[in-house]
Amino acid sequence: MTLTVLTGGVRCGKSAAAVAAAATSGAPVTYIATAEPGDDEMAERIQRHRAERPAHWTTLEEPRDLATAVASVDLDATLVIDCLGMWVTNRLLEDPPPASAAVVEEAAGLAGELAARPGLTLVVTNEVGSGVVPATPLGREFRDLLGSVNQAMVRAADAAYLVVAGRLLPLVDPADGLGPTGRGE
Repeated sequence: MTLTVLTGGVRCGKSAAAVAAAATSGAPVTYIATAEPGDDEMAERIQRHRAERPAHWTTLEEPRDLATAVASVDLDATLVIDCLGMWVTNRLLEDPPPASAAVVEEAAGLAGELAARPGLTLVVTNEVGSGVVPATPLGREFRDLLGSVNQAMVRAADAAYLVVAGRLLPLVDPADGLGPTGRGE
């Protein structure tokens, strides 16, 4: 498998699963981080994530231009992108923000590039469509846009998992049907 997507809620273990998989890949690892330290609490979160990664990994901090960051990584290296939710947030907060369709198109193009890499690629993203409807227009736009970005990424992926309480649940491609047991077999 070259492209694997890990999605789930906050603090479910997505990043830890990606780090564990990358650590056992046997290849050099480049970690692309998309978060920005907008306040003290976020800066602490970023620092915790840094501390969880092996020191010999290469880290690129790129909150907006994922395509350029990905293009700079050796094709055979293991690549971790963490996370698409922060990337979409950063894109929506640009002044002016790009059109949602342009972000989805950008994500689909990136997904195709990631799927073509010979090295393992692990993409971390948030599942935000399972909760309540956001109270603000920007919140609803974020939820809808991230859902579309996630679908574009998973369509190109070799494997996708929903992470719940540190456990990975494989996501079945609807094209494979539910099978006789109703479990995607």
